[in-house]
Amino acid sequence: MDSLEQLRSRIEASTPGAKLAIVPNDSPAAQPSLLVEPSHLVAVARFLRDTPGLEFDYASNVTGVDWPDRVDKTKVKSKKVVEGVEKEVEETVEVRRPGFLEVVYHLYSMRLKHGPVILRARTRNRTDQVSLPSLTSIWRGCELQEREIYDLYGVVFEGHPDLRRILMWDEFKDHPMRKDYVEPNDYEYEPTAHDEVAEKARQAR
Repeated sequence: MDSLEQLRSRIEASTPGAKLAIVPNDSPAAQPSLLVEPSHLVAVARFLRDTPGLEFDYASNVTGVDWPDRVDKTKVKSKKVVEGVEKEVEETVEVRRPGFLEVVYHLYSMRLKHGPVILRARTRNRTDQVSLPSLTSIWRGCELQEREIYDLYGVVFEGHPDLRRILMWDEFKDHPMRKDYVEPNDYEYEPTAHDEVAEKARQAR
């Protein structure tokens, strides 16, 4: 199978306007991935599935990730006049970066016995621009997994054939896997409280 760099070059050559980034992975798995702009996600997925020699016909795992807003601090050196003398000073500059939601697809070729290739796509933010294209039309196995991500993270998959909650009830208003999710204080109704839940139930009562 092609290296990830070769695969990226092939995808960019075959998909007009597509620019992919390689995301490194420093974990023990050491599996880098391809970051795809949402507007090209379906075309890239179709290329990976339909191109002879690639034929990634199976999406084994689709997961969501919540990246909250963050502040990056960097040290910058500059020259300033201090008490009439020009000196080089070091200052800390804070840059606020908006958060986003991310969806990660692990792809394999069952026929050619290779993979995984890992695709990533990111929403524009975590509030009012949380849509991504559904890949259910490319890999049928994405249907329930995208529903789970919609339910627990709040990603809206455009073009999904049946986008509705799968774990939480229809009237539930939040997304429990988001990092800023606050559990409701309703532990007094817990019938089999134990360990940490028992302590929360005691406090609730």
